[in-house]
Amino acid sequence: MTQKRSWGSIVAEIEKKITEAFEVFDRESNKTVDVREIGCIIRSLGCFPNEAEVQELLAQIEVEEQEGFVHLKSFLPVMTKVLLDKRFRPIPEDVILHAFEVCNEIFKYLIAGEPFSQEEMEDMLAVALDPETNTLNYRDYRIKLVVDETKTFPFNI
Repeated sequence: MTQKRSWGSIVAEIEKKITEAFEVFDRESNKTVDVREIGCIIRSLGCFPNEAEVQELLAQIEVEEQEGFVHLKSFLPVMTKVLLDKRFRPIPEDVILHAFEVCNEIFKYLIAGEPFSQEEMEDMLAVALDPETNTLNYRDYRIKLVVDETKTFPFNI
């Protein structure tokens, strides 16, 4: 018969894991880490936020401004909540595999025929990226790439 763990024991276990991960980066053994190490600590705990999400977390954590250090007591409650909420979970393996398969297909099309020059690739990306968000909306970009043959060739050959 399995015993149910209490909420307190679950939280204590999570806090222990966070503390252990934090201590790996605590070079001075003074319960502080450089703010630049926070992303690595979070990822070592099995969470995979992007850099903007790391910055959002840092906004919730008290950072010693002049020193650029984060104290464990400030990091612990924020990270405990992240782990309890199961935020920033890794991307499933099948999704990653599918993304690589798609990239491989795109690569085949890009190298077929005459290869693009570096300048052509930069021009293509400049058109593809949204200037405000610096992201690629592939659905909108696809429309720019697809040739509508009914408009290009209005007559039958």
